[in-house]
Parts: sequence; structure tokens; C-alpha cells
Amino acid sequence: MTETTEHVSASALRAARDVQVLFSRLRRRLRELYDTRELTPSQISVLTRLGKEGPASTSDLAAAERVRPQSMATNVAALDERGLVQRRPDPGDGRRLLISLTGAGREFFDDKQRAGEEWLARALQDRCTEEERQTIIQAMALLERLPPP
Repeated sequence: MTETTEHVSASALRAARDVQVLFSRLRRRLRELYDTRELTPSQISVLTRLGKEGPASTSDLAAAERVRPQSMATNVAALDERGLVQRRPDPGDGRRLLISLTGAGREFFDDKQRAGEEWLARALQDRCTEEERQTIIQAMALLERLPPP
């Protein structure tokens, strides 16, 4: 075994692989469900983060998305041009600007979330028993305990 997997059980490795493959498939399928308005995956990720976590500075977004501040500034500018985000002074620090969703940005985020949630809920209802859905809920709670990367 390689040095990184030397002390990891076979079941942990299999679980990691299976989770990665499944989440990749789900992510691709969910992306297919909504109109991206020709936004890049990075721009969609920023909109999603702002929709879930609320306003943030460009530097905070860059750190969260693990990109250079210059790259994030380019993404924010593109979203601003499309009217999906707005910049406002930070009430706690007037030197900083906070980026937040506009009404159109919130609508895009909500539509995207709703489309994915509805598709997945129907699929789980049609293809899984109540007991299997409860197992999925329990498995998700276990995955939530994992530390962020």
C-alpha cells in the first residue's frame, strides 16, 4: 500500500471511493437540471455559497473556494454584471465590501435548489423504501461528522 493508505482499513478506502463516485454522479446530474445562464462552475459555486451562507467579502469567498483573490474578483465582477450579486459596505468595517445576492441572484439560487431537491426527492421516493430512506438520512448524519478538507 502507499504511504497515505498504509494505516487505512480496506472498508474505509472502499467507503471513500464509493462516496466520491456517487457524489460526483449526483453533482453532474443536479447540474443538468437547471439553467446555468451560461455561468461557469466557479460562478455557480459562488452563488451557491452566498445563497447558503449569506454575504461575504471577496477575500472570504476566495479563501472558502480555495482560489486567488484576483480570480474571485473576476467571478464576482461577472456575476455583478449579470445583476446576480451586489456589493455593499461592511457595516463592521467600512473599508471592506460584502458581496450578497440580488433578487435575481436569490431567484437563481432558489430555483437551482428547488429543481435539485424535487428531482432527488422523487427519485428517492420512487426507488427506495421508507426504511432505505431512513438509512440514507442516518448515513448523511455520519458523513456530516467528517472534518472539512
